[in-house]
Amino acid sequence: MKQLVLTALAAVLLTACKTESPKKNIDLNYPETTKQPVVDTYFETEVTDNYRWLEDDRSKETENWVKAENEVTFDYLDKIPYRAQLKERLSELWNYEKVGVPFEEGDYTYFYKNNGLQNHYVLYRKDKDQKEEVFLDPNTFAEDGTTSMSSVSFSKDGKTVAYAISEGGSDWRKIIIMDVESKKIKEDTLVDVKFSGISWKGNEGFYYSSYDKPKGSELSAKTDQHKLYYHKLGTSQKSDEIIFGATPEEKHRYVGGYLTDDDKYLVVSASTSTSGNKLFIKDLSKPNSKFTTVINNFDSDTYVAANKDSKLYLVTNLNAPNQKVVTVDASNPVPENWKDFIPETENVLSASTGSGYFFAKYMVDAVSKVLQYDYDGKLIREIELPGVGSAGGFGGKKDAKELYFSFTNYNTPGSSYKFNPNDGKYELYWKPSISFNSDNFESKQVFYTSKDGTKVPMIITYKKGLELNGKNPTILYGYGGFNISLTPSFSIANAVWMEQGGVYAVPNLRGGGEYGKKWHDAGTKMKKQNVFDDFIAAAEFLIENKYTSSDYLAIRGGSNGGLLVGATMTQRPDLMKVALPAVGVLDMLRYHTFTAGAGWAYDYGTAQDSKEMFEYLKAYSPVHNVKEGVEYPATMVTTGDHDDRVVPAHSFKFAAELQDKQKGDNPVLIRIETNAGHGAGTPVAKTIEQYADIFGFTLHNMGFEDLPNPKTEKIKP
Repeated sequence: MKQLVLTALAAVLLTACKTESPKKNIDLNYPETTKQPVVDTYFETEVTDNYRWLEDDRSKETENWVKAENEVTFDYLDKIPYRAQLKERLSELWNYEKVGVPFEEGDYTYFYKNNGLQNHYVLYRKDKDQKEEVFLDPNTFAEDGTTSMSSVSFSKDGKTVAYAISEGGSDWRKIIIMDVESKKIKEDTLVDVKFSGISWKGNEGFYYSSYDKPKGSELSAKTDQHKLYYHKLGTSQKSDEIIFGATPEEKHRYVGGYLTDDDKYLVVSASTSTSGNKLFIKDLSKPNSKFTTVINNFDSDTYVAANKDSKLYLVTNLNAPNQKVVTVDASNPVPENWKDFIPETENVLSASTGSGYFFAKYMVDAVSKVLQYDYDGKLIREIELPGVGSAGGFGGKKDAKELYFSFTNYNTPGSSYKFNPNDGKYELYWKPSISFNSDNFESKQVFYTSKDGTKVPMIITYKKGLELNGKNPTILYGYGGFNISLTPSFSIANAVWMEQGGVYAVPNLRGGGEYGKKWHDAGTKMKKQNVFDDFIAAAEFLIENKYTSSDYLAIRGGSNGGLLVGATMTQRPDLMKVALPAVGVLDMLRYHTFTAGAGWAYDYGTAQDSKEMFEYLKAYSPVHNVKEGVEYPATMVTTGDHDDRVVPAHSFKFAAELQDKQKGDNPVLIRIETNAGHGAGTPVAKTIEQYADIFGFTLHNMGFEDLPNPKTEKIKP
């Protein structure tokens, strides 16, 4: 394919495109959102909710409100002159072949591929004669591309496949069982499956997890008793055996089951929140065996990574905040009998296995380092990675002769490598042919000081030769929660932003997992304000060092990151020009009453816990902290009408509060994607449209009448 690079002429100062006095903003006439006050009492404090009615996702009133808000939003976006140019460039850059690493199942080698602008990756296969064919194409599942394939799992002999699909972005799944050779559906589809893996027991059946179908709306009704089932091939789903979770003693919000590679042990993890799990094992080689308890509390995150006969290898953060690997015999696997296999270090560990080896993957200031061990705990080597960035993979079957890993950073598109575990050598397996010249961009890691003196790392990526004049359009992106780490990775959308002279900055906030459990816990419950303080300090660092200024700064985040944006913009509305909260958790007094929201209480606490916790949550809850007569930044809230992870009512209520109370001309829009969920499985076409709207809205409200850098030059690859 032909490649595009920016011409030297395009490196003009952004100020040449920006007017000193931006034209009056596009006129807005918001829909009238009716107030229907509902009063709740928390510890003798009354709290009024004017927009509770928007929580009813099945009502005609909510449906009409969504349509009216979208009409205003898209009328506004249609008037941004360069929105179409952004969409064109995003489509152009997105349009390159993407190939996943191969994996063997039965008589075939499988791999995922996307020709460029396909909405979903296609699963291909090759036979022993290297004849290639399409095996499963999710692009054919629905005409509008809103049905996606979320997971694929093969039986032990590779002759049967079970794959899960999501419709409209929902977390509820269907599992379809198919004969691999003929590609014919074998039996009735399993329905109403949620938050589940698919783990085969030999060739006769598999384990999966789900909840009872909720009463009321399946998009918002609470779900809190997860159950592990076993489906035997050739039988009805109604006769599936409940393995764990049916009794009051076994009631947990999240239950998952998986088998060790040799099918000897069934492992069950059970938890009530997103942190901490109980762990049980069952010896399937012994008929009618019962579960043996490994851990019977929620004080750690622990899982079985591998086994060698009765010797279990566990990855845990019990008394090891940065995680370690331990071994124990399955006959008495309690923590008192654990022995260190890969001890804890100062860096956070994640582990994988393949080809008879362990791979210890460490984060060193959010950058990857990988060590290889044998099953006796002997260090074989440190793997010298292709550069500074994020490495993933190094996993596979025990008998695999070669493994694969991926490598990427913020300005380098992801490539994959074929790795020889015996000598540690690797070769490039696949590199994208993309019309983006990475050599024109650079990333820099800095450490800044937060409000309480904590040092926080941040990676800033931009075009080489950036002038630190305070006038560079900048997106500050954050998350800060649930032990999730933001490590360097390439994004096509961010590449388009940086082509326009934009700066992209990602701080590793407390609440994340970059420095282990202590870093995570420092951003939870009554310490959640630390996360917002870290984000505010990151913005102040960028401004003080003249990467940008408040007039050119946008803040962005999704889900828990949407909460981050909502809290930051209500606490410091002066700090940024644009706010972009996506699928955010924004009503902190009621989040736990929807779907699986109660499982987030480890990070947030709930308004029912105590008076102190209620007051703390109310003090930062974005919905409850929009104040009359304050000038908030230009805001575009984004959500999906089928989001059953963070229900769209959060976004609806926040947008309604902002539109009602906003002072000044800064617009407050809500962009509601229809027939879409929390984000996973979103068709490429919709994703491109979303980013064109987000970038167009951002640049327009920073005062740009034209794209800062509209020209590209076509050259030969």
